[in-house]
Amino acid sequence: MARRLLSIWFPRLASDTSLRQRPVEGPFALTHRARSAVHLHCLNPAASARGLMRGMALADARAICPDLATRPADLAREATALATLRRWASRYAPLVSVDGADALMADISGVPHLYGGEDALRADLHARLERAGLHVASAIAGTRGAAHALARHGGGIVAEGRLLEGIGHLPVTALRIDHTNAEALARMGLTRIADLAHLPRAPLARRFGAGLVLRLDQALGAQAEPVAAPPEAPHFGVRITLPEPIGLQSDVMAALDRLLDRLCAQLAASHRGARRLRLDLRRVDRQASQIEIGLARPMRDPARIKPLFVKGIDEIDSGFGIDALRLSAPLTDPLAPAQIGSSATRHEDALADLLSSLGNRIGFDRVLRILPSDSLIPERSFTLVPAAHSLPGSSRHTPTRPATLFLPEPITSSGTPPLQFRWRRMPFTTLRATGPERITPEWWFDNPAWRTGLRDYWRIETQEGPRLWLFHTPQAPAWYVQGEFP
Repeated sequence: MARRLLSIWFPRLASDTSLRQRPVEGPFALTHRARSAVHLHCLNPAASARGLMRGMALADARAICPDLATRPADLAREATALATLRRWASRYAPLVSVDGADALMADISGVPHLYGGEDALRADLHARLERAGLHVASAIAGTRGAAHALARHGGGIVAEGRLLEGIGHLPVTALRIDHTNAEALARMGLTRIADLAHLPRAPLARRFGAGLVLRLDQALGAQAEPVAAPPEAPHFGVRITLPEPIGLQSDVMAALDRLLDRLCAQLAASHRGARRLRLDLRRVDRQASQIEIGLARPMRDPARIKPLFVKGIDEIDSGFGIDALRLSAPLTDPLAPAQIGSSATRHEDALADLLSSLGNRIGFDRVLRILPSDSLIPERSFTLVPAAHSLPGSSRHTPTRPATLFLPEPITSSGTPPLQFRWRRMPFTTLRATGPERITPEWWFDNPAWRTGLRDYWRIETQEGPRLWLFHTPQAPAWYVQGEFP
């Protein structure tokens, strides 16, 4: 069977996907900042018709086309769109790979007869993509290089055994060579692929490098070039169909036990742990219910996961009964095998179970953890982050800070440190004072509370019991209380 490859090029993929969400009338372009300049990343046909080109500086484009509408390019969304199209293109070939940032390469060997021939296959492909609002060009040839080159220069089909005739008229830039070599070839009068095909390979390699010879031989079939599709991400999901409908919570939990055992076995085989689990329940009247839980850290222990479903299953309306259940893990993280029986491991598991239980009840973004920050300013010495999406801060030699911080409150006092003072209408007598700890403002942050200048902090133990954190401002002599130690 002769090898046949289909190249699918989306010349306006980024702008097409953006305009599908928010249509724009007239010239439109996506912009991308590179270093200190903003350039055009992708244009619609109206912008190209006004003389704009990809890579042009935005300022120059505005001068040519003042009514140009722009949006910032989203490279992540563009990659996601191409990955989605790769999965969709598997309807035409069992093996489809990504070819750059805006194209696909499919191995359609033995497939075209299912669509009535290669012409009919291309027609069906173009019709479907054009209905979706995507500009597309495609080509079919016996090599990857030839299909890639022809797709970007008008498209078409190269018959078997006629590679040189099919692509010989194309410019040498279609061989995927660098711009420097293309200019050097043009200065020598070698502008087409046919001009290179019959030249000795050794002089070409010495003059222009082995890369040019490799690309030429790949396009003409003298060198193999595989189509390597990335492996599909593993899917973690199990299901069970019941011979008789169930409705009791105990019955649903028993079915969940079986599903969890099978799903956790799948996760263990791939050294993964679930971060989110989804349980779908189908009723006999074809209505469906869904329960979704999150986990504070990757997990694949059925005994620890099962209790998190109890509340959701208790609230499910089973109707006339549930006859099918499906359990899946849409979000997973790597989880290596761990030593069992360690007290440290059990402590981490207990904390993760607590965070998972609280997070599923009140929301994971509301269960917070305090992490140290690289600042000596009391208000900036810590950050609050979701506990489920962060790790405990590493132990560092940081100055002792009070457990309770509040806005500075003035006190009436005398002396340094004060022997007696009044705070919140109560008198205090100093038993022991430790300090001072001088803290200067961070000049790179404009904090109104620190505009009075540096501060001298003292730890004060009082005869009345409270252990307070006081500071003195030498520039404008005054004393304040800002915290209390436990």
